[in-house]
Amino acid sequence: MIQTLDFFTPVVDDPYTYGQIAAANALSDVYAMGGEPLTAMNIVCFPSCLSIETMREILRGGADKVKEAGAILAGGHSVEDDEPKYGLSITGTVHPEKVWANGNAKVGDVLILTKPIGLGILNTAIKADISTQEQYDDAVKTMIALNKYSKRAVEGLRVSACTDITGFGFLGHTYEVAKASNVSIEIFSDEIPILEGAKELAGMGIIPAGMYSNKKYLDGKVSYVNRIEEVIDDILYDPQTSGGLLVAINPLDLERALKALEKYSINPYAVVGTVVDKGEYPIYIK
Repeated sequence: MIQTLDFFTPVVDDPYTYGQIAAANALSDVYAMGGEPLTAMNIVCFPSCLSIETMREILRGGADKVKEAGAILAGGHSVEDDEPKYGLSITGTVHPEKVWANGNAKVGDVLILTKPIGLGILNTAIKADISTQEQYDDAVKTMIALNKYSKRAVEGLRVSACTDITGFGFLGHTYEVAKASNVSIEIFSDEIPILEGAKELAGMGIIPAGMYSNKKYLDGKVSYVNRIEEVIDDILYDPQTSGGLLVAINPLDLERALKALEKYSINPYAVVGTVVDKGEYPIYIK
């Protein structure tokens, strides 16, 4: 059995979209372990100054994503709060011998990232009302996409480790895999899919506070083999909301995985790194 819980404050103004994003984010932990969600329970904090219709739309967005996941929305609980917050507690299952943990990556594995990054930067721009409609649409499309489809593409293959990319950013979660697996990871910075507009916004200084926290946390844990642009560096530490899966897979299964992702995935994906023997640093960026 897999039991998980996640909820947060709104990242967009539209309540239905917010509900979808929060639900996709909560469901992601189950998919990251190779599991399937069974039931979901709503968690709602809601201010009395907002209309019940707004709450209804948030819950409708969440319910639609739970339905898309093939799970059952079994109820939930609400409390009055000064700021709206929404998410879900998810119960799922996975075969005990087929659990994807983040601590079993093997030397020689290749890393696949199943969604583009830069969501924290775009969400900061959206909140400041300086994003374009295209940037908004791309961010929403990425965040509401269930990791169900990427998980389906690689299940049955030799997946050694997996994690979803959320608040600690791409490098933060990559570090967790390297540390837990007692290996080092080489990252191909030129191959990482990045959302349109994220580089431009980062260059303007549109950076979430979480990026600086993530960078501080990883101080001394990352080695730059090749020099990269400052904006790319910022994006690698950028905290994500409802990000993609980072999958460590046997290289003999890589071709099959990429063909399956081409069939199932609704987001850009890429091979972004490889697992190597443990070195002086957990992460090497090339």
